[in-house]
Amino acid sequence: MPPRHSQRPSKHTRSALCSLALLLSLTLTAAAPTLAEQSEGSPANEGEDASATEASRVDAVEEKVDVLAEELARLEASLTVPEDTTLTSFSGLGPAASKVYQRERGLSIGGYGEVLATEYVREGSDKQTDEIDALRAVLYVGYKFNDKWVFNSELEFEHAGTGGGGSVSTEFATIDYLHRDELNARAGVLLVPMGFINEIHEPTSFFGADRPQIEKKIMPSTWRENGAGVFGTIADRVHYRAYVVNSLDASGFSSDGVRGGRQKASEALAEDYAFVGRVDVDVAAGLLLGGSVFTGETGQNQDFTNPDTDVTRSIPDARLTLYELHAQYKARGWSLRALWTQSFLDDSARLSRALFKGDDEAIASRMQGFYVEAAYDVLPHFLPETRASLEPYVRFESYDTQKKVKGDFTRDRSKDIDLLVAGVQWKPIPQIVFKVDYSNYAAERGKKADEVNMLVGYAF
Repeated sequence: MPPRHSQRPSKHTRSALCSLALLLSLTLTAAAPTLAEQSEGSPANEGEDASATEASRVDAVEEKVDVLAEELARLEASLTVPEDTTLTSFSGLGPAASKVYQRERGLSIGGYGEVLATEYVREGSDKQTDEIDALRAVLYVGYKFNDKWVFNSELEFEHAGTGGGGSVSTEFATIDYLHRDELNARAGVLLVPMGFINEIHEPTSFFGADRPQIEKKIMPSTWRENGAGVFGTIADRVHYRAYVVNSLDASGFSSDGVRGGRQKASEALAEDYAFVGRVDVDVAAGLLLGGSVFTGETGQNQDFTNPDTDVTRSIPDARLTLYELHAQYKARGWSLRALWTQSFLDDSARLSRALFKGDDEAIASRMQGFYVEAAYDVLPHFLPETRASLEPYVRFESYDTQKKVKGDFTRDRSKDIDLLVAGVQWKPIPQIVFKVDYSNYAAERGKKADEVNMLVGYAF
């Protein structure tokens, strides 16, 4: 369960209360002479009664001030963002996305953003144009009703709006029931719990100006679907999530993978459902091992019509099984990651024919990839007490979205790619990051332009 934190009024609230108390004090002081004048010339017993009445009035006013102060403090604790709170991950979500779980109750607001500049070093098979893009601006909005019920959401604005090809999306929106550490429930628009990036994709939480290609090409991050399931932590070291979600839509699959089959929770076809489960184990201090699996049919009981010929064919069930294994180590300034993934698609040849794919456009029956990554924080050697970090990093990826094709189709060997990324990131404070890196692509056939990527990102 998330930790509890005590709440105290902000300096603005405390100032308002002090002003209110001063105003009441001045009012009572100004009223005192009038009361004294009223008591002059009256019998002693009448003066004593007036003094007693005034004292009781003062006591009543002071009691109301105390009640008002308590009420304002309670409202601030319920409605404002907590101050001076260290962000930590909860139930696999990013630190900023987990903000609401650290509150006693009430509203929580967080977010992250990225601006990415890409310069192409040499031309690839397709001519590329250098660009700079306000890639994402994200707002987390959550509300903790009480100790058991929590709403959490991520609203994403891509490419600076909708006018120039950007979009506004609900990345996740869930209702959680927090029963106990070992067993909790979640329903709504869910992030599929696979890989490192899909759930924790804040730019301060991973290395590289761009996300790992394997977690975009084979595991189609960011990947969200409608569903429900359970999650929890056992013995403070085994973390799990298990959901049932609407499955992918096979009509969007291509030789590049299954990314086009994401339904993004928008009027999603629900003829086929899928199961996704994940387990992570804290093996030792700083060392995490885990894995996840997604399996479900993807045909969605639909037909596909060729727009050129108006010929219609039925899409087969096409069960997709995608799994990954991962490891992470963080200690003594080192950050190490490794991930391996593979997918299997039944009826891939029938599916390619149903979608009228050409000989070199086949949907693969198997995709495969892995990456290893290392980073080291050098700044503590020069500034031992600093909160900043300076981390050179390197990542090697190897992936193939056409590892194996079936039937009479031809495997597209240009999809077999090795990628080397090397760069450095600087965090002046933990919530802000600047990154610059170089990406070198090598394909078995064809060529892809090398890239220099520069990014500024933040999370709060």
